[in-house]
Amino acid sequence: MQSILSLRTMVGLIGLILATLGGRAQAPRATTIAGRVTDAGTTDGLPGVNIVVKGAQQGTTTNATGQYALTVPDGKATLTFSSIGYISQEVTVANRSTIDIALKADDRSLNEVVVVGYGTQRKIETTGSIASIKAADLVQTPIVNVAQGIQARVAGVQIVQNSGAPGGNVSVRIRGTNSINGTSEPLYIVDGIQISNGGNLTDISPLSTINPNDIESVEVLKDASATAIYGSRAANGVVLITTKRGKAGKTSVSYESYYGVQNVSKTLPVLNATQFAQLENEAFKNNYYPDPASLGEGVNWQKLIFRSAPIQNHQLTINGGSEKTQLALSLNYFNQQGVIINSGFQRYSLRLNVDHRISDRFKIGTSILGSYSINKGVPYGTTSLGDGDFITSSILGSALGAPPNLQPYKADGSLFPFGEQAAGQYREVTNPLGLAAIQNQIGIQRTLANIYGEANLLKGLTYRASFNIDLQNSLRDTYSPRSIVNKADLNDNSGSGSKANANGVVLLHESILTYARTIASHHTLKFTGVFASQSNLSNSNSINATGFPNDATNNEALQLALTRTVSSSRTRERLDSYLARINYGYKDKYFLDLTARADGSSKFGANHKYGFFPAVSAAWRLIEEPLFKQVSWLSDLKLRASYGLTGNAGGISPYQSLATVGSPNPNPSDYQFNHTYLTGINPLGIANPDLRWEKSTQANIGLDISLLNNRLSFVVDVYNKKTRDLLYIKTLPLSSGYGSITGNFASLENKGIELAANARILQGAFRWDVSANATMNRNKVLDLDGGTTKERFVTTYSILSVGQPLALFKTYVFDGINQTGDAILPGYDGRLGGHKLKDLNGDGKIDANDQTVTGNPNPKLIFGFSTNLSYKNIDLSAFLSGSQGNDIYNQARFAFETPLGQRNLLAGVANRWSPTNPSQEYASAALSSRLPVSSRYVEDGSYIRMKNVTLGYTLPKIKGFQRIRIYASGNNLFTLTKYTGFDPEVNTYAGSNTVIGVDNLVYPPARSFLGGLQVTF
Repeated sequence: MQSILSLRTMVGLIGLILATLGGRAQAPRATTIAGRVTDAGTTDGLPGVNIVVKGAQQGTTTNATGQYALTVPDGKATLTFSSIGYISQEVTVANRSTIDIALKADDRSLNEVVVVGYGTQRKIETTGSIASIKAADLVQTPIVNVAQGIQARVAGVQIVQNSGAPGGNVSVRIRGTNSINGTSEPLYIVDGIQISNGGNLTDISPLSTINPNDIESVEVLKDASATAIYGSRAANGVVLITTKRGKAGKTSVSYESYYGVQNVSKTLPVLNATQFAQLENEAFKNNYYPDPASLGEGVNWQKLIFRSAPIQNHQLTINGGSEKTQLALSLNYFNQQGVIINSGFQRYSLRLNVDHRISDRFKIGTSILGSYSINKGVPYGTTSLGDGDFITSSILGSALGAPPNLQPYKADGSLFPFGEQAAGQYREVTNPLGLAAIQNQIGIQRTLANIYGEANLLKGLTYRASFNIDLQNSLRDTYSPRSIVNKADLNDNSGSGSKANANGVVLLHESILTYARTIASHHTLKFTGVFASQSNLSNSNSINATGFPNDATNNEALQLALTRTVSSSRTRERLDSYLARINYGYKDKYFLDLTARADGSSKFGANHKYGFFPAVSAAWRLIEEPLFKQVSWLSDLKLRASYGLTGNAGGISPYQSLATVGSPNPNPSDYQFNHTYLTGINPLGIANPDLRWEKSTQANIGLDISLLNNRLSFVVDVYNKKTRDLLYIKTLPLSSGYGSITGNFASLENKGIELAANARILQGAFRWDVSANATMNRNKVLDLDGGTTKERFVTTYSILSVGQPLALFKTYVFDGINQTGDAILPGYDGRLGGHKLKDLNGDGKIDANDQTVTGNPNPKLIFGFSTNLSYKNIDLSAFLSGSQGNDIYNQARFAFETPLGQRNLLAGVANRWSPTNPSQEYASAALSSRLPVSSRYVEDGSYIRMKNVTLGYTLPKIKGFQRIRIYASGNNLFTLTKYTGFDPEVNTYAGSNTVIGVDNLVYPPARSFLGGLQVTF
């Protein structure tokens, strides 16, 4: 038995040795493969093609002529050939030494679809100026509304964050300011529902009621060809917003969340208590503070009103369906507390999108967006002019001007009004904590709903009917408590509160008929016809009350107040529209679009109820010409041109064309009979049967270029837009019985250049993409009122002037401080130690003839830049924005450099003029001595801001999860600017077209750091 085992063992060992030897003899040898990679369409060599051995680390790239050489482990290896803009190929070596490959172009970029008015188009078919923003870019920063996400991402679009307050509004200008007294805000369309944004400073943007995380894509329509389909509402551009819809296939559930902390990015240095006491002694020329040094630093009021504030967002999304029915459902909660105490914004939202195909011919669906938002505000950004007490009626002005030697709280912890301190010396200055205690809250319920039905009537012929509703209800609560009033000032009218309800319903029906056909394989024809009817109904009512017995019930028992006033209003308007569009294409080389729309509005005068808005555009894809097809590095080349007419109806209120009567404001009881005040009614507005749309004619030439297999792409647009029949308030002679009339008198011009670039620098395991855009727009006032007025002041420093840009600053020229021995010119409040002004015309006095243009608030250049890098599971992105060449009138600096006494000033005033300190910057203290409006307060508003930096990591695959990503993000990290205020992105007058770039202490933006989680199951 043992011998048998030994024999078997020996045989086995011999067999193993032979097998090993045989295996060594047949071991695969490394093989070198060479060849050339070409374009299948042009046969040109392709440079930079990636060639890797599948499942191994070996790889190489082709040279400038497409040649390559690569060593592979054996003849059975598989090679993968890939390049941007081409379809990848896998090839088995099969013991070959030469392998030539022809890669086919990937036409997906050519067939990319963009949303246009009442339909979609392939990107190569577009003849107008249209820009698209990806959903991921839109929400890269923590935003409340979609307009904030568009900022600095689209050429030709200027977006200014009017206020950094949570839920704060933005001003959006597409290709410049297009009106004077009307609106310049674009039209927003959310899943077919039309929305307007007022843009005023303290308004809650209607876009804030829409959850940005629900948005799939945003298209910005800029030229007349793209916007004319919306006729009388399109002169300011159109923003199309499409929300996410369900997709057939496996149901996915995702959860997204982030949480962060915000802090104010900058505070303004002011005088400390010692310096303030010295200033007061000089201003009042007494020794009210015998020992200023003993007061030390005093109270830092800015530190008391600013805080670290949390921001958080949570979203649950369900998406899926079958081939017949698709559903998308999301729930969202957003909460942003303000960096100023007692301010914040919350939003609860729900979105449901359902599409169901009944049969091959019929389809129905719905989109429902519901939200409830709560905004708590504080007073900021007064539009009153000058340096009076109003400047401290805003919480920021109050914090800057609050005497640092006073105390915020009493010993019992209650608020300490300033009038009860320092023997009442500062009773006219408000404790900023008292302003923060004023209730100002608005709750908004909003529902956007769309129901549609679609039928394929014949081959290529489709009818779609949609019914839309925008339902909005709001309740504003205000209450100013008695507790913040000085005891000496308490009276029967102390304590005030109000409740204001506003309700709006917008109903819109659209019938859309579309016919599309391809003729002889080369000609494509598409016809779109639309009838639309929209009605807007709104009503409001409010009750205001003063004189409360105490603060126990706030504004919840207005009947307890001594005095109450009630007001109400109701308006209704209607717009009927008829429109048609023809799209023609030939061989994907030539394209022609014709658009026409007729709008009839109840708001306009009897002689101009209807307006007609046509447009024409064409495109020539030069890349399809034989000459350019031979250029291997040229991927696409298209020339576009358009011309058209659009309208602006946003500046006209219902009934404005009619003769109106009403009770005088603000007090309707202005008529006295037998010692009794009675309410009367008097004429308010004169009829104007010729009141009509503002009209813009625009010409646009554009060029789209893609290079190196679409690795680089550029878009260039040049435009010229003239707007006429602008609404303007014209003064009437007193004999008419009216002060003024609103009519179509003015005109202005905008022209500019837009540049956009995208680059996919690196692809593969390490990816690097960049994008940038820049806009140069110039506007000019062509006429104000038919030639009668050439120039007029809108404020004490802003003008409208024919032949000049809008809203220029016109002031005196600051020339230092009047020193001892200087001749002080007459004509202004000049004094020793006060501001010196230049006598520009040399007549020996200072008057209006010495005022000149000292600033322009319109930027010469606005731009944005973003970059995205990723390596395997790690991603890094950065985004910056900027504005160059614009000026800001720093109204706040003007107020807090004026040494009137009784309020604190900016820290620089410590270096004010005195006989022993001959300063050339800061005036000496003087009671009731006001500074002149001069160029000293016109500052350079240029800036570059690092908007966002995000670092993310996607976890390796985990069973039960499709994707898990964590990230950290910093927002508003730094701003490079020479501006001395809180922030250079400021506009106290918000939606105004005539007063731009003024800083009167609006809510400053916050710097935030947050962490986030994205999970898909």
